[in-house]
Amino acid sequence: MLGKWFRTAHRAPLKWRVTPLTRNLHLGRDLLSELSARQLIADVTRPDDLIQHLQGGSRTIYAGIDPTAKSLHAGHLIPLLCLFHFQLRGHNTLALIGGATALVGDPSGRMTERSLSEKAQIESNTATLMEGIQQFFSRAAEYALHKVPSPTTSAQLQVVNNLDWLKDLNLLDFLRSTGIHFRVNHMLARDSVKTRMSAHNGITFTEFTYQLLQGYDFYELFRTKGCTIQVGGSDQWGNILSGIDLINKAEGDSAGTKERGFALTTPLLTTSQGEKFGKSAGNAVWLDEKLTSYLDFYQFFLRTMDADVERYLKMFTLLPVEEIDSVVREHERQPGHRLAQKLLAEEVTLMIHRKEGLEAARVATNVLFGTDYSELHARDIVKSLVNDPRLVFCTEDELLGIMLPNLAANFGLTSSKSAARQLALGNGLYLNNVPQPDIYFTLERSHLIDGQVAILRAGKDKHLILALH
Repeated sequence: MLGKWFRTAHRAPLKWRVTPLTRNLHLGRDLLSELSARQLIADVTRPDDLIQHLQGGSRTIYAGIDPTAKSLHAGHLIPLLCLFHFQLRGHNTLALIGGATALVGDPSGRMTERSLSEKAQIESNTATLMEGIQQFFSRAAEYALHKVPSPTTSAQLQVVNNLDWLKDLNLLDFLRSTGIHFRVNHMLARDSVKTRMSAHNGITFTEFTYQLLQGYDFYELFRTKGCTIQVGGSDQWGNILSGIDLINKAEGDSAGTKERGFALTTPLLTTSQGEKFGKSAGNAVWLDEKLTSYLDFYQFFLRTMDADVERYLKMFTLLPVEEIDSVVREHERQPGHRLAQKLLAEEVTLMIHRKEGLEAARVATNVLFGTDYSELHARDIVKSLVNDPRLVFCTEDELLGIMLPNLAANFGLTSSKSAARQLALGNGLYLNNVPQPDIYFTLERSHLIDGQVAILRAGKDKHLILALH
């Protein structure tokens, strides 16, 4: 059975069965064509069989989330949006939090062993991630209402925790019922294991068994919830195949002629240079605005390179592919206007943070990078920069009647008062985007935006926003 499986598991070409896309996701196109056109497929097993399987009625699909962090990040958006495309087509979706497997540690994509996480931290992360996943699907559904006419609403999302079925699993029973179906030589052949085996410290038995536990998850969801498709990042390909192989061996027919279960992997979030984004890479862009502000989230997508922007628009938004192609063509004619990047930043911020978050990001962007402050209001400025260290609240005594260079030094915009004065003399000290060369210029309430906020800038891009309590 295993040999037969590997002959049928193969990489799907990105151009198979691509049909014209329109805003309506429900006009006879197969789902895999749309996912392929949006570059959301890295690998898929038995694509023709999967197409027929999806056309046979509502199916159940799952993706796993590792609770080693307390928030979702931008890298999670790719598999979650893939799940959401299934949900838009009326399929049921499962998000699995690895509350048990996180205690073991996934070796995939790593050259060194993960530090074992504390149980209390995993439990806390699991709770916040469950809320974050529910929020993502809720907001994505709101976003889809304005992008996709008549989306299917009967499909359900369930968030489950594999600790619920793994915590009481008896080791002897597990070895007899599950371990018996795995061959060590095949486990050693997995890329994640081979990579670690080649490293100086090798791989521990704990991490080596991870693929059995993830395989068991797929089998458990297949058995109890009728789940037939697993979605995951491309680094999870081997682990997903382990689950499919277990399903086929434990539940397959005696002749071994009927394959069950499907794997679909998505690309990892990288730049065109192959640079990764995420918690492990140390540059995660979090979906929680307390960890990554509206501004920084928006700016992350606004700073997308030209080589990446078309791919990101297709992956991260629900805009029709034809519309994206048109925007990209316009962008190529006038790349300096960055039309594609602005559209990408607005669409993704709208989906994740709703209209309020997008408006806050726009205001903050204008404050920090714009040139026209005439339409800015103090209340909006403060709201847009909540939790940003550049926003400082102060009293009237701390702000009014004080010379501008002294303010710059007092609040850390410059290293000293003399440095601030030198900056002012060189037209490098700004108040509300206007240079103030007078080193004796004293701030009064009339100088404040709406009598409440002063925006100081040192040089081109160092800002300080002072707001009265």
